[in-house]
Amino acid sequence: MKITVIGTGLIGSQLAAELATRGHEVTTASLSSGVDLLTGAGLDQALAGADTAVNVTNSPTFDDQSIAFFRTTVGNLLAAGERAGVRHQVALSIVGVDQVPALDYYRAKSLQEELLRGGPTPCSIVRATQFFEFMEPTISWTSDESAVRLPATPIQPIASADVVTALAEVATGAPLDGILDVAGPDRFTLDEIGRLTLAARGDRRPVLVDDRAGLFAAVPGDALTPGPGARLAATHYQDWLATAH
Repeated sequence: MKITVIGTGLIGSQLAAELATRGHEVTTASLSSGVDLLTGAGLDQALAGADTAVNVTNSPTFDDQSIAFFRTTVGNLLAAGERAGVRHQVALSIVGVDQVPALDYYRAKSLQEELLRGGPTPCSIVRATQFFEFMEPTISWTSDESAVRLPATPIQPIASADVVTALAEVATGAPLDGILDVAGPDRFTLDEIGRLTLAARGDRRPVLVDDRAGLFAAVPGDALTPGPGARLAATHYQDWLATAH
């Protein structure tokens, strides 16, 4: 099977390698390879002969400009895919993305999903919870020299490698024409994750619960945790921390 992976960041680079290991013909597409989703430049060449396109790109900003980014890039990708005869469009999204309208970025990702489902090509959407790899940056947003402030937002994070496995399985299968939620095996509050992470790196700063701190302060209830039909990965955060530090 010929698969084009659009985006070569944390997920895209791993996904391309995983698909190649499974014996598929993989093309990667990014700005560095001359493919610009915003203008459409290079898309026709990148998708030529592809059976499946997997979109793991991200908006360069998380504000309201991300809405225009996804509107434009999804439109360009669907049009180019239709010209190339792509039979399956796959996108990576976020668990609970349609339940947090207060966040511009989540509204933008919801728009991405809506456009994909309304497009001309059978599609699959893989929604993942927050990546293990992003826990430290999330903590740093609301930290100073004396303390870390985090809301008690419930989350169920997942290793990026486990997201890649789910994406590879979906990309090489029949279109879901729906959504697959994937998450890690353990549920925490964000302040609990903060304490585990600081302890793993020997940081003795206290973690204070502040329900107004950071991006996830706007998240209502347990919107970011998966429902009963989710696929749970095997990697535990504490085990991952032990190898990541």
